[in-house]
Amino acid sequence: MNILAIGAHPDDIEFGCAHVLIQEARRGNRVKLLVLSRGEAGSHGTPESREQEARAAAALMRADIEFLDFGGDCHIAQTHENAFAIARQIREFQPSIVLAPHTGENQHPDHAVVGKLTRDACRYARYAGLEDLKRNVPHAIGALYYYTITQTLADPDVVIDISDVVADWEATMNCHVSQMRTRGYADLRLSAARNLGLSIGVEYAAAFHANDPVRVAALSEITRSSRHF
Repeated sequence: MNILAIGAHPDDIEFGCAHVLIQEARRGNRVKLLVLSRGEAGSHGTPESREQEARAAAALMRADIEFLDFGGDCHIAQTHENAFAIARQIREFQPSIVLAPHTGENQHPDHAVVGKLTRDACRYARYAGLEDLKRNVPHAIGALYYYTITQTLADPDVVIDISDVVADWEATMNCHVSQMRTRGYADLRLSAARNLGLSIGVEYAAAFHANDPVRVAALSEITRSSRHF
């Protein structure tokens, strides 16, 4: 299975969903990271150093990584052209699962824009009649899930036990040394994952919103509840 994770900035994926990507890479699935800026507007670090931080983190995740130029940090716009650019990547990589920043407006503006661009791109990627994408074979993904970067989802659709990969996840976050000068992001994310895990009876957990209802073949396939009875 191919899994594509998309982030607006060099550290978004690491803080938001690297834990599940590490799990999936361990399972033998192919993981690719698509980053749409180099953090040009950041208070700390240069675009060059931030790209290197992201590449180091991707290596720890055993993931491929590619950077696209969408105008730079704080300049990512919700346009058809940008959505088509992501759709081309989807057609080329042919992921079964796509992860994108949550579309809520209370984070960095780029996060919500990239979430919406990804949502549109997943739809465009399957349309055979789009002239803008004719050079690539249409591809329909299986599922789109949204992650948050520095916040915790109030009512997640999916909660995943990530206790077995916490050490590796922390290592990927710590690759972003420049950003730790602003705030203790690793501690912030670990604390949130710890609290969520305790609420479902495990050490650490991750939360996601599903773009569409999760489909199963039978009720009996759902063997665990997120409620810690």
